[in-house]
Amino acid sequence: MRGMSSVFVPNLLAGKVAFVTGGGSGIGAGIAKRLAEQGARVGLLGRRVEKLDAVAAEVRAAGGEASTHAADVRQFDAVEAAIKSCAERFGRIDVLVNSAAGNFLAPAAALSANGFRSVIDIDLCGTFNASRAAFAHLCKTRGCIVNVTATQAEVPTPLQCHAGAAKAGIEKLTRDLALEWSRFGVRVNAVAPGPIDDTEGMSRLAPPGVDLKKRVPLERWGSIFEVCEAVTFVVSPAAAWMTGATILLDGGSSLIGPGPFLDMLNAT
Repeated sequence: MRGMSSVFVPNLLAGKVAFVTGGGSGIGAGIAKRLAEQGARVGLLGRRVEKLDAVAAEVRAAGGEASTHAADVRQFDAVEAAIKSCAERFGRIDVLVNSAAGNFLAPAAALSANGFRSVIDIDLCGTFNASRAAFAHLCKTRGCIVNVTATQAEVPTPLQCHAGAAKAGIEKLTRDLALEWSRFGVRVNAVAPGPIDDTEGMSRLAPPGVDLKKRVPLERWGSIFEVCEAVTFVVSPAAAWMTGATILLDGGSSLIGPGPFLDMLNAT
């Protein structure tokens, strides 16, 4: 936890079952492990079974329960089957976390149609696929959905038109589903992280040769742990009256815009 304060309530999520897409690495893996620490049994979905198995092993070593489901979020039938399998194993689904994502840097004029579509399919369509597949299960438990989006949804960002479109779509989908599904007792919210340390996204997207931490008002990157704490709040009883909201978690970086990416664009 790197010395950070923790919002930890023993057995906060005891008896609950959380299903996490993109659960094999990065933020998704961190969220799955954190929810397990709070007492939830977790289902992990991702494309690489060896990564899922490694995260599941960590959960079990800490005394939790986990199931793994190899599938691509772009394939609705596979996602639906995975969620059904998790529900059959653990008896229910209370929480869905949509964390699967794909991204890369590309100027719009050089971005292929397939590249644009790939990010939309993984991020936006994948979020819908898992939400739609989990809907019937969440209705039974009056459960909740947390969509992991990003600041590109709101901040115009060079080299990120594909990711920005996908993330903006996720935020709109979050609000629409929250409105439609509230009558079933299903809450739908989102968390929008900014630059987060120790993630594949930052290793791919951080501008080379730039001390990005100095471009964040709080002068540091965020941590996976801090994203996990935000998600824990959203799925907890403390947020029982919150739906259709997006929590911005970026150290203030969106307040000053896409500076480093503009620098990269101007250098080309």
